[in-house]
Amino acid sequence: MPNSVPSVPDVLIRGGGDLATGVVWRLHRAGFRVLVTELAEPLTVRRTVSVSSAVRAGVITVEGLTARLLASVDSHELARLYDNDEIPVVVSATLPDLRCPVVVDARLAKRNLDTQRDDGNFVVTLGPGFEAGVDCDAVIETMRGHRLGRVLWSGAASPNTGVPGEVGGKSGQRVLRSPGDGTIDWLVEIGDSVQIDQAIAMFGDRVLAAPLTGVVRGLIHPATPVRSGMKIGDIDPRTDLFERPRGRGVSDVHLISDKALAVGGGVLEAVMTWKSGRFARHG
Repeated sequence: MPNSVPSVPDVLIRGGGDLATGVVWRLHRAGFRVLVTELAEPLTVRRTVSVSSAVRAGVITVEGLTARLLASVDSHELARLYDNDEIPVVVSATLPDLRCPVVVDARLAKRNLDTQRDDGNFVVTLGPGFEAGVDCDAVIETMRGHRLGRVLWSGAASPNTGVPGEVGGKSGQRVLRSPGDGTIDWLVEIGDSVQIDQAIAMFGDRVLAAPLTGVVRGLIHPATPVRSGMKIGDIDPRTDLFERPRGRGVSDVHLISDKALAVGGGVLEAVMTWKSGRFARHG
């Protein structure tokens, strides 16, 4: 029996990290066929809530959303996954030759790597490094605060401050960064509670200690080569959130964040504005 769902994606999303997964989740729930491209060695930290984890695991399910790795952009395989209500993930550092109507740069590089306004009929980007009307059609604000998730039809998002947003009264302290180039051997797992100064990883012969007490929310995959100063982990100081019983017994480390959903809502708003004909590209 032929596939009932067209194989051409409605939206191509470059990047499959935690914020990108909020975008994927929003668009998928609204009925869009989404394709995600990722690196062969994703730099994702919040792996339990990122579709990029399918690159190494083959498949991952996040809040009922299943993403599956495909070896290539094959129309029959795409159609099969769309029939199964799944999200295809392919390894591609460059933009695939699919000419998807909508392209979203969700790589969060804080600069424009290679995105151009003519990559699709409608191009959306996340965060700083882009100017709406020049590099893309719309920019989504990613900085925490009153502007988070807003659609910018002109200008740029807030500049990168280099300081992580405050969570539970902590900012830079909650982010783990690599002390050098190499690989990390984790002594803890995502979801574990840790105490300040507790040994949580080995970097060669060096012991890495927890900078604060909290819950491990993210760890880069131990097989991923890292560079000095790179973000490799995230500890959430809000231990009460993780200890509080949840309606379905799901820990917060397995839930898409409020920030990711806000950004995803902004992308959905932008795409629907374009589809409604309320946005027309000029220039």
